[in-house]
Amino acid sequence: MTTHPPRFHLAVPVDDLDRARAFYGDTLGLAEGRSAETWVDWNFHGHQLVTHLAPDFPRQPAGNPVDGHDVPVPHFGLLLTPEGFHELADRLRAAGTNFVIEPYLRFAGEPGEQWTMFLHDPAGNALEFKAFGDDSQVFAR
Repeated sequence: MTTHPPRFHLAVPVDDLDRARAFYGDTLGLAEGRSAETWVDWNFHGHQLVTHLAPDFPRQPAGNPVDGHDVPVPHFGLLLTPEGFHELADRLRAAGTNFVIEPYLRFAGEPGEQWTMFLHDPAGNALEFKAFGDDSQVFAR
């Protein structure tokens, strides 16, 4: 029996494994796990993220208006600590990342206050990273 929360497994398409390795390994600093010629496993803060080579995967970006921003859909990411969020934001800025939505504080002073940022990996997969100062606010209404 496990005592930790379940971990997720997510597989995303990429059009170039070398660029995926540079982004997920070097820019995000994730540890690489198993791999083959057409896929790479990543330790996504204890979760299993797999980049699968799919150069012909159709891209149909969509957006959803949220707080005056066009949030990319679909997207995935992590809930980090505020310190981890700001460290990652600095790391991404240093790597020259073009943010879809720059890091900012959302719902300031309201239930669910959170830092958030959106970006794309080199294959166009949208990622969101966020941080709550108070974990009890993650599902606040």
